[in-house]
Amino acid sequence: MRSAYASVPAPWGLIHLAVSERGVGGLELFTPTDAFVEAMASLVGERPLPADQAPDALSEMARVATARIRAFLDRDGHAVDVGPIELRTRSDWDRRVLEGVRQIPFGSVTSYGRLARLIGSPGAARAVGGAVGRNPIGLLIPCHRVIAGDGGIGGYGGDWWGSREDHLAVKRQLLALEGTRIPARTLVG
Repeated sequence: MRSAYASVPAPWGLIHLAVSERGVGGLELFTPTDAFVEAMASLVGERPLPADQAPDALSEMARVATARIRAFLDRDGHAVDVGPIELRTRSDWDRRVLEGVRQIPFGSVTSYGRLARLIGSPGAARAVGGAVGRNPIGLLIPCHRVIAGDGGIGGYGGDWWGSREDHLAVKRQLLALEGTRIPARTLVG
């Protein structure tokens, strides 16, 4: 399957995204470009092309997606909507959790436990946290909106770049872009 990638500058570094005929299938906030391209190649079976070298349809998808991410980062007051999202490489559990995350409204937050209840798996807060941590397209499936049950920040992202504090600083910035303050006083669900 043909795919393409593009990058968007953000306050904490480049955001990389990959698109295919099925939609956006990868978005990384913390990964170096070469590592991102290799990860996408292993998922889809071939190296993605730079968007400016891709067929017109893929190039246009990447252009639209990057423009919408830029608008979000410029505080346009809207969630990032880039159209179809490709999650076929995720397990059924991860897809179920990530679909639950997609239901959290812009500017709102919920806890891992409340998200577990929302998707019909009360008591599975840790498993929900694991799936949220494996989110392959963090900005588009807004896992920054999932916080600790006490209203605190919780965690954010993997260990492939920076420290835990670096990741939490990005999560705080993303929540601030949506007008959300931590500790949160109200949780969805």
